[in-house]
Amino acid sequence: MALLYDVHPDNPQQRLLKQAAQVLHGGGIAAIPTDSSYALVCHLDDKAAVDRLRQLRGVDDRHHLTLLCRDLSELANYARVDNRQYRMLKLGTPGPFTFILQATKEVPRRVSHPSRRTIGLRVPDHKVTQELLAVMGQPLLATTLIPPGEQDPLNDVDEIQARYDKLLDAIVAAGACSAQPTTVIDMSADDEPQLVRQGSGDPARLGL
Repeated sequence: MALLYDVHPDNPQQRLLKQAAQVLHGGGIAAIPTDSSYALVCHLDDKAAVDRLRQLRGVDDRHHLTLLCRDLSELANYARVDNRQYRMLKLGTPGPFTFILQATKEVPRRVSHPSRRTIGLRVPDHKVTQELLAVMGQPLLATTLIPPGEQDPLNDVDEIQARYDKLLDAIVAAGACSAQPTTVIDMSADDEPQLVRQGSGDPARLGL
């Protein structure tokens, strides 16, 4: 049964966020709000948790998981970024964009794309997500909370609790957020960035 942490969306209670972080540090899986939709998250370095995350989402190791980072400087620890890429990242962070980039050695191989050695990274513009990342002291591995075989992310906490209560270890509830996933930009190649998925982020913000 998932522990429910009902936090204020604009002024989240640190006590509750610390409890949720303990669950994640202990290998748990949580549903948390972001600026695009609710997401499933786990500890980056916990192999069993990563395997559970993929199972819950119904994806294999070729599906790009995403690292949620606090800011651009933290993101740069986990991705190789040149000056041109950095300028584009600066335009889209924080915000509802996921950038696919070449992973550094800081990213465990089991969570990057098996053949391309790439990883999705983003800096969410959501108070609760940012505060939780600060309490964690490191990025969280994430994937959009879309049930297997469905197209749309879950956005209603009651529905998330009804469908995932026995599958998750924690739910951080902060009311409804956007029901759209992020816009995904592939910046892993040497040529021009590619729009992979149009979501809640406007590509024009990045000059695309």
